Amino acid sequence: MKHILLSLSLLTAVSAAAQVPVPAPPQGRPILLVGGNLHVGNGTVVPDAAVAFDKGRITYAGAQNGFTQRDGYEVVDVKGQEIYPGLILPNTTLGLTETESIRATVDEQEVGTMNPNVRSLIAYNTDSDIIPTVRTNGVLLAQITPRGGMLSGQSSIVQLDAWNWQDAAVRADDGMHLIWPQMILKLNPAEDEKAVEKRIKDRQTQLRELEVMFTEAAAYKNLPPSRRENLRLSALGGIFDGSKTLFIHADYGKEIVEAVSFAKRLGVQKVAVIGARDAWMMLDFLKQHDVAVVLSRTHALPRRPGDDYDLPYKLPNMLQQADIRFCLDYEGSMETAGSRNLAFIAGTAAGHGLTQEQAITAVTLSPARILGIDKDYGSLENGKSATLVVSSGDLLDMRTNNITRAYIDGRAFSPENKQVYLNRKFRGKYGMPVGVK
Repeated sequence: MKHILLSLSLLTAVSAAAQVPVPAPPQGRPILLVGGNLHVGNGTVVPDAAVAFDKGRITYAGAQNGFTQRDGYEVVDVKGQEIYPGLILPNTTLGLTETESIRATVDEQEVGTMNPNVRSLIAYNTDSDIIPTVRTNGVLLAQITPRGGMLSGQSSIVQLDAWNWQDAAVRADDGMHLIWPQMILKLNPAEDEKAVEKRIKDRQTQLRELEVMFTEAAAYKNLPPSRRENLRLSALGGIFDGSKTLFIHADYGKEIVEAVSFAKRLGVQKVAVIGARDAWMMLDFLKQHDVAVVLSRTHALPRRPGDDYDLPYKLPNMLQQADIRFCLDYEGSMETAGSRNLAFIAGTAAGHGLTQEQAITAVTLSPARILGIDKDYGSLENGKSATLVVSSGDLLDMRTNNITRAYIDGRAFSPENKQVYLNRKFRGKYGMPVGVK
């Protein structure tokens, strides 16, 4: 009997180690990190820095010799290491999709084409096994985004260490997502002309339906509070007063121009384009209309045979040089599991024109500004949230990225995940050195 109980207890311990770590409790005492190189997130680097935070807020971030009051602080020596703001992942299905090949674990879209009232936040699964693997590489916040249809619904911004979606929410319903209908191109010479004409007419019908809905939503917003509730029109109201951003998913140049012009003509206040692989063709247009760009995964092939082979890699620098607001995401195949590589997308951009600090900004302060959370997140400055990571090497280099400490709102949490556990388990089995990752 004792042997059975011992076996059961060992099995329970092993199973527990492989689960999602328990969310960290609130910060209990002031913490002071000293000796590391501070990457503020706004382009500034402070060597031999000190970062102090209490009750989840930064009270000091600067040169170590400028902070002398250490009484009451838990002092943590991070000499020789790098301190970064927590990375922010926009436009992701993290927490909505677990295994893409298993339909029962995918909850990223609703039936139909017009679903502006859909809220991704309430479907967000804090117990996803993928979330801890993303945190291990420095991603601490994410914009959870619905997909499918034409008006997919509303995204929300969450922090990645929580018991439930209510605790996770940083900014609920921050934006509306519009999948712009693709322009019809006859790429196949053998395609029937009538079939092409039908696709063109179908697209025109979609655009008319979209304009009717936006026009009705703008009018509905101005009705008195006693109006009859219409959830779809009510959900769209925020894009007309600037409380929500309209995120338009479009890649081709003509689609971007058409979509942005449509939104501006109908009175949308804040517009951002997601994808934007042809952004290099219309830098002046984007700048003129103050359109932010969420540049989708740049680890990709060029769109056309005549494009430069490294065009996707250098596109971030082209946007930087044109002074266009932009950030990076990881949308695409296997995006939930692969989104841990966000830092390395930024690292590639740093190797193709961006400076190291500009690349860091593209995954910290820039997405915070575009998502409207820069008052609290995105950079390590006095008064902001203590959401940060410490790495023993360059965070943007997959060879040296190694998180040793991580905090969300001042709460220290474990960088462990299921993959780290399995790595340690099987290295031990074969007598190999056990590393952090």
